[in-house]
This record gives sequence, structure tokens and C-alpha cells, in this order.
Amino acid sequence: MGYFVNVEPGVKYYVEDVNPKGKKTILFIHGWPLSHKQFEYQFNVLPAMGYRCIGIDWRGFGKSDKPFDGYNYDRLADDIRAVVAALQLDNFTIAAHSTGGAIAIHYMARYQGCGVSKLVLIDAASPTGFTADTANQFLALTYNDRPNMLQKVTDMFFFQYVTSRFSDWFFQMGLEAASWSTAAIIVMLRDENVNNDLDKIHVPTLIIHGIHDKVIPFASAQVLNSKIRNSQLVPFQYSGHGAFWEEREKFNQLLMQFI
Repeated sequence: MGYFVNVEPGVKYYVEDVNPKGKKTILFIHGWPLSHKQFEYQFNVLPAMGYRCIGIDWRGFGKSDKPFDGYNYDRLADDIRAVVAALQLDNFTIAAHSTGGAIAIHYMARYQGCGVSKLVLIDAASPTGFTADTANQFLALTYNDRPNMLQKVTDMFFFQYVTSRFSDWFFQMGLEAASWSTAAIIVMLRDENVNNDLDKIHVPTLIIHGIHDKVIPFASAQVLNSKIRNSQLVPFQYSGHGAFWEEREKFNQLLMQFI
């Protein structure tokens, strides 16, 4: 079931709510520059096992509204809070990928983990995001040849082989975003970080990270594990930045066990 939620005047988030009567709720937060569609291979499985799976598109991405501003950790965390309030969520799990992981960390700190009972960080872009060099390269491409930039991201995303059809689907997901929001998030990842938020997380936390990740190195996950109390790190031996797809059966099983 898909619908829209107001997160501030004039800005609506798209919400995909699969199996609203599920026994346990998982709020999925996608990565840059994607949308809730990246979790297709979770939505195919987990609702059938009795879970309520909620996917959202950030502002500027997927089916959500695409304002010109609001692309910083404070505003994106505020947007998550607005969705949680509108859906009256409580005792739920956040499962967040890449930049979504950093947004989830900031939500936990900014709102004292409001409603969240467990946290899953998947190849999270934290405690820091992009280096200045990487960000500036992506920015230059975004402003001059965004499709080329998106193809480069797709090419470095996965460790395992993907078909050309899958690559095309993944690439098109990135094109759904606005160019200005795509660029703004790169700037955010370059200029902001969530390092000071890590000691404010007090719920059980599962950290999943592909050891072959070329986007966010595995060492970042080790830092998270050392700084987030009550966290556990599970290396995914056959994954790059896309553990949610590359080892999806293991991923789904681990997620259900943790929740």
C-alpha cells in the first residue's frame, strides 16, 4: 500500500507500507542516490513471514517531493520523525543502508531513539561519509554528466556479478532523484558527519557490512562497532556495498533473527 505523508508544509514523503498488520515493524531507510525500491528483495520475503515492512523515499528521491533545500542531517532526521509520528510507530526496528545509516544514527541521537527498539546499519556511511576528493569528483560528474556518475556508482557498488538488466534497473532508480538533491547529499556527506552521535545510541544494534565494499570501506564498520555500545558486527564475506542483495538470503535470515 503506497501513500504520502506530510513531513513539513509543502513537502510530502512517499511511503510503501507492506503488510500493515504484520507482527513486527521494520522501517527501511534507503541509501544515496536510490529509493525504497532497493529493498525489493526484502519486501518480497519478510511480509510473507509476518513482518510489516515500511519503505520511504527521502525528500528529493524516488516518489517523494523534491524541494530545493533541506538536505542536511538535521532536516532528514526531522523528516523521519515526522513519518514516525504520522504512522504512530512504536517498538519498531530501523534498517538503514549507506547514507540512510548515517541519517538513522542522527535520528537516534536527535530524538533519543524515539520509538526504536532495535537498529540495523547496512554498509553505513558513518561515522564519516565521503572524502573531499571522492565527493568533489562525484559533484563534478553530477553537474556535468549525472548519468555517467550514476553508472560509475553502479559499477563500484557490487562485488558479485549483476546482469545488465539488473544494472539498468539499479541505474534508473538513481535517475528518479532530482539532480539538485543528488548533489546536495554529496555535499552533506563531505561536510557533515555523525561521529558525535554514536555514543547516544542505546538500543541493540546490528552492523552488517560487506568486506569488499568500495564505497564505504569495511574499516568504517569496525569503528562503528567500537563506538556503539551493545552492537555486533557481522562481516558479509561475498558482498560489496550491497549486502541486502548480494547475500540476500543470509541478510533476510539474519534480520529476522535479530528482530
